[in-house]
Amino acid sequence: MQLTYTSGTIEEALAVYAGTPEFDRVMTQEAFLAKLSGKRHLILVAKDGEQCVGFKVGYENSRYEFYSWLGSVLPAHRGQGVAARLRDMQEKWAQAQGYSSIRVKSCNRFPAMLHLLIHSGYQIVGYEDLGDITQNKIHFIKAITT
Repeated sequence: MQLTYTSGTIEEALAVYAGTPEFDRVMTQEAFLAKLSGKRHLILVAKDGEQCVGFKVGYENSRYEFYSWLGSVLPAHRGQGVAARLRDMQEKWAQAQGYSSIRVKSCNRFPAMLHLLIHSGYQIVGYEDLGDITQNKIHFIKAITT
């Protein structure tokens, strides 16, 4: 398997989103556009040949903070460093654009993502109690200045 990593499209990200069993909400192109509209943003994809197997999307939260909003890797391609590579590319891009930090939220029900964030130097800065321990959100931030 020869993976390539590049900037991508909403359609490519949605194809991976649709193949992600953990996502229980429908994400439409309109919802994607509404989230990114008017904001500086980045869509990264990982491809195995022509098939998109992973994506990472983020947008400007403020002039100095980038928000890592959404990402996934198809189950058959997990455990191969795809998510870590996309995260690293996003961090490098954000740093090159002048952002000094990246913020991200994740849920208790995504332990692999929580592990990746902590292992990658993200620090917990908050907790959002949504009334369901699996849905509760943990807020992270990472300084990316040199």
